[in-house]
Order: sequence, then structure tokens, then C-alpha cells
Amino acid sequence: MKILVTGAGGFLGKNLVAELKNQGYEDLLLYTRSQTLKDLEEYTKKCDFVYHLAGVNRPRNKEEFMDGNYGFTSELLNLLKKHNNESPILITSSIQAERDNLYGKSKKAGEDLILDYSKETGVKVYVYRLPNLFGKWSKPNYNTVVATYCHSIARDLDIQVTNPEAELTLCYIDDVLEEFVNALKGSPTKSDNYCTVQTLYSIKLGKLAELIKGFKDSRSTLSIPNMEDALTKKLYSTYLSFLPEDQFSYDLKMNVDNRGSFTEFIRTPERGQVSVNVSKPGITKGNHWHHTKNEKFLVVSGEGLIRFRKIDTEDIIEYKVNGNNLTVVDIPTGYTHSIVNVGETDLVTVMWVNECFNPDKPDTIFLEVLTK
Repeated sequence: MKILVTGAGGFLGKNLVAELKNQGYEDLLLYTRSQTLKDLEEYTKKCDFVYHLAGVNRPRNKEEFMDGNYGFTSELLNLLKKHNNESPILITSSIQAERDNLYGKSKKAGEDLILDYSKETGVKVYVYRLPNLFGKWSKPNYNTVVATYCHSIARDLDIQVTNPEAELTLCYIDDVLEEFVNALKGSPTKSDNYCTVQTLYSIKLGKLAELIKGFKDSRSTLSIPNMEDALTKKLYSTYLSFLPEDQFSYDLKMNVDNRGSFTEFIRTPERGQVSVNVSKPGITKGNHWHHTKNEKFLVVSGEGLIRFRKIDTEDIIEYKVNGNNLTVVDIPTGYTHSIVNVGETDLVTVMWVNECFNPDKPDTIFLEVLTK
């Protein structure tokens, strides 16, 4: 199948082309602004499906709205008709087509043109009125407010929240791609003349700004956003794609002493925290127990011995662990416990605890495991 993609260099086009390649479609006819109508004519001779994504949303002058969203669509259809090419066409429109503004009017004109073309020729057409799209490779101050906020906040630039209560309808790029591939295979989500992407999100502008600022702060607070919320998860992925390339990494605060170090890595309000503990050879850490707090220890390097004792007995339970055989050891409540480095190199242990450390309620009671 030969697939023509107009607007292949834009935000949606780049993502679509990458996904089509992932899906195994290799014969792609990619049309961008740098090419000529002669190139488009060659493509329309041989294509089997058309993704018409090209359009204008931020013109230099008002006339470009109609030229880019109606005029170019007309040229594309005329070329397909000239070559008797009855390939199905998917065209991206906008929810602005329902509104009385120059951009909306030009999008509506493009819709009407392609729907009339379908009636005249019998060609299958899929018209998608898309809301605000967001995701990787979008452009700040151009594609969407999400891109603008992510780009600016990642760089400590000021953002404008003109109306915090303004409600936005958002759609994630991967959800669009899934729907577009379904349309290619003949199974679009269609109602009357229009097709839709099923997964949409609503969020207020102020809340959006607050969320993205929280993503930036998470490097210092170590808090991971709530990934159970689908919109938050997708916004966080989008934010990370806007990080400056010299700022992918960040340092953690290491609490270092002569015994080794202890470093918090991740904190979550609902899933506890993860830390990395390093112990020097011969060093014992722990010798405490918890009422409710529970942990998991995973030694990833070195050799260790984990000891337990129920606080009202003298029986000691031992587990030998090492980085060559990854084994998780649960630390139950009511047992005093310790971990000792019995090897000749540093002992590195990844530790998960079910609640973030609270200095006001540490739930950590000192008690030696080994009794005299």
C-alpha cells in the first residue's frame, strides 16, 4: 500500500509517519512545505490512501487561512480526480469549524469541499474534527497551550494563565494515531459525516498550569505524579519531551557518613518511596522495627546478610542475599531487622517502603536484632 501524507513535517505528521513505519508500512509518500505541486501530482498518481494533514493555523496574513485550508485541499482533490485515483482520504479539521472565525470558516470550507467530493465520486472520506492535540514533537507558541507551558516551565520562563477557569478539551497524540491507523484499515469511529477520536480529556487552564509546574518540582520533591490518572500520565510524558537536552539528568541528595550512604530516589503519596542504601564492608544498618511501616529489600550489588527477630522472642531468622541472584526480602511489621555487609565490596540495596518518611511519625523503634 502506498500512503500519501500531506503535512508530513508537522507535529501530527511526524508522529503519524513514525507510527506507520512502526506498523510496517514502508511505501510512504511524504509531502511537506518544501516540495512542489509537481511532487504532489506524482504522488497522487500512485497513492492508495491519503492522510491530508496539511493546513494553516497561524498565517502571516488572513488570506492564508483560506488558501491553506481550502485552496490546497481543492488542488489535492483535483489532482486525484485528474488521475482517476479513488483512494480513501482522511482529512484533519478542527473543532473550530463550528465557530465563526476566519480559521474555523476555512476549516469548514475544506470539510464541505471534501464531503461534496465524496458524494460526487463515491470515494470514502474520513473527516476528523480534532480538539487541542498534545504530545511529543509539538511546537510551543504554535500547536497547543500544552506545548507552550511545557517548554516554558522546563526553562523557568513565565507563562500566561489568562483565565484559570477556562475549560480545555485535549486529545493525546497516541490516541489520535491509534484512531488514524484504524481508519487506514477501514474501521474509523464514525458518526454521520464526521469521525472522532474516542479518548478526550477536559481540564481547566489553571489546573493544567499547576500540573505541569508540579512536574518540574518533582525533581526536587522526588514525588512522582499519579500515573493512575491517564491525562496526568500523558501530560508528564509530554513534559519530559520538552526538557532541554543538557538537563536530562539531575542529582540526588546523598546522606553520606563513614558507614556508606542513603539516598531517596522516588516518593509517591499512594505507593510509598524508593531509596538506595550503600553499606561499607562489615557495616550493619537497621536494628529497628515498625508498627505499620513495611519494606522490601533488594540487594543489587555485593553480599549481605539480613536478620530478623520477632520482638518478643529470641529466635533469629537469616537470609543471605547478593547481587548475582536478585531476591526480594519483605520486612514485616513487628520484627526488628538489620542488614550487614558480609562481602569485600560495597553492599548496594534498593529499598522500597510503603509510606514516605514522616519525621513527625517515623514509626521506627530501635532494638538490636542480636541479643546478648
